[in-house]
Amino acid sequence: MNDADVSKQIQQMVRFIRQEAQEKANEISVSAEEEFNIEKLQLVEAEKKKVKQDYERKTKQVEVRKKIEYSVQLNAARIKVLQAQDDVVNDMKETARKELLNISADKNAYKALLKGLIVQGLVRLKEPSVLMRCREMDSNLVNSILEEAKREYAKKTGGQAPSIIVDQVHLPPPHDGTNSIGPSCSGGVVLASRDGKIVYENTLDARLDVIFRKKLPEIRKHLCG
Repeated sequence: MNDADVSKQIQQMVRFIRQEAQEKANEISVSAEEEFNIEKLQLVEAEKKKVKQDYERKTKQVEVRKKIEYSVQLNAARIKVLQAQDDVVNDMKETARKELLNISADKNAYKALLKGLIVQGLVRLKEPSVLMRCREMDSNLVNSILEEAKREYAKKTGGQAPSIIVDQVHLPPPHDGTNSIGPSCSGGVVLASRDGKIVYENTLDARLDVIFRKKLPEIRKHLCG
């Protein structure tokens, strides 16, 4: 083999090596690009998932805040309604309490009412001896009807009339219209057993409170329409 043949073979080997190298380089390039695209796609999908999760989380937070805000507003509205109802009920009660002052102004009507309240209290207590308290301004009136009240009690119950002691400590007077602070009494009596264990408050104010407690559900229902 002469030098020309050797040179030719060497050139062929070089071309073959270069071709293989080129093909290998192409394969590496294609493989690298495919890996890059796959990794890029994975990163994009991961970022998409992250964005979606973040969006869902923030959406839920907004929904929770809206629900909380709605609940707070609803409770505030309910409280306002209840407060408005309470204000109306208290105004009604205060108006009725002022009307009670007119009852004792009619002496004959108040005398009959006071006797009925005393008899009712005696029937409720059923005690042989009773301590009774009234307003100082009603003392003379109470003493004037006491015996009649005893007779009516005996007639109603068929029993013996109790001994009644009118207490020298009096119930508070009514408010004079200018000052509504402090205890007051619009009329009526308070009766108690001699040992003080049983007390029956039969004042006009106490009866008004009882009526309002009984009628309160009906009043609220009427106010709610």
